[in-house]
Amino acid sequence: MYDSDLSFIWYTPTRVVFGANAVNDAGQELGALGASRALLVTDRDLAPGPIVARVAKALGKRLAGVFGDVVGDSAVEVVEEGAARGRAVGADSVVSVGGGSAMDTAKMIAVLLTEGGALRDYQGFQMLRRPLVPHLAVPTTAGTGSEVTYVAVIRDAAAERKLLFGDYHLVPRAAILDPTLTTGLPARLTGGTGMDAACHAVEALHSLQREPIADAMALHALRLIREHLPAAVAAPEDLRARGQMLIAACLAGSAFGNAQVGVVHALAHTVGARHRVHHGTANAILLPHCILYNADACGDRYRLVAEALGADVRGLSD
Repeated sequence: MYDSDLSFIWYTPTRVVFGANAVNDAGQELGALGASRALLVTDRDLAPGPIVARVAKALGKRLAGVFGDVVGDSAVEVVEEGAARGRAVGADSVVSVGGGSAMDTAKMIAVLLTEGGALRDYQGFQMLRRPLVPHLAVPTTAGTGSEVTYVAVIRDAAAERKLLFGDYHLVPRAAILDPTLTTGLPARLTGGTGMDAACHAVEALHSLQREPIADAMALHALRLIREHLPAAVAAPEDLRARGQMLIAACLAGSAFGNAQVGVVHALAHTVGARHRVHHGTANAILLPHCILYNADACGDRYRLVAEALGADVRGLSD
C-alpha cells in the first residue's frame, strides 16, 4: 500500500471542542486563545437569526462587532469589507459562524487584520510571515472541514475564477462542533455539504500525497457518512446524525488538509466560479465521472472506498 521509502508530515493544530450546546463555551474558548475583542464573521442568511444570537451571547464582552455580509462562494470584495469592519472595531481575533464561505472569509480577514495590504497580495502557498490574529471556527454545516484546514478559496468575480490561498498560519486555532447549530439546515444543503465531505475523503485516499494517518481519517469519515448522512437528510432534528456528520466532515477535512484533493475539486471550483453551482453539489455531480477517469491508476484505492461504504467486493477485480 505504501512504498518502503514513504515519508510524510502530519499537521493539525486545531483544538476541537465537540458536543450539543458546546457553543455556550465560545467566550471561554476565545479567552483561552488570548483574545478579548472578536469580530464575528457570518453569512447574510444567519446574521439576523438565533444561531448568531447564541454565539454572540456566549462571547459576551469579548464580542467587538459583527460582519454579516458573507455570501456563498465569498468574493474578494467581501473579505476586504470585513477586514475594514474589523479594523474599525479594533478586533484582535475573528470568530466564524457558518459554512465554508464564512470560515474562509474569516481566515482571509485574519490575514488582512494581521498583515494589511490587499487580499490578492497573498494568493498562493506559504505567503505569510507570522501567526495571524486568533480564529475560532463555529461551523453550521457538516461538509467543508474548513475549521481544520490550511486553505481558503475566495471568488474573483471579475475574472470568473476562484483564488486559492494555502498557508499553515490559516488553520483556525480552535473549532466548536455543536450539532444543535446544524439542525435547521435544509435537506438539499445537508446532502450537498455531506457529499463535499465524502469527496474530501475519497480524494484524500487516492492523492499522490496520501499517507496512513490521512487514510485512517478518510476511511472512518466515509463510514460515518454512509451511516449518518441519510438520517441527517431525512430527519433534520436527529442530533446524533448531525453530530456524527460534523465529526465526519472534520475528519475528512483533516485528511485532505494533509493529503490534498484532486480533479473533482479542481473542476468543481471552476464550475462554481463560472456558474455559481453549490460547491458540494458540484462535487457530487462530478465525482462518478472523475472516479471513472482515474480508475486505471487508482482502482486499488477505490476498493478501500467501496469497502468503507459497505460494498461487498470479495472476488471482484479492482
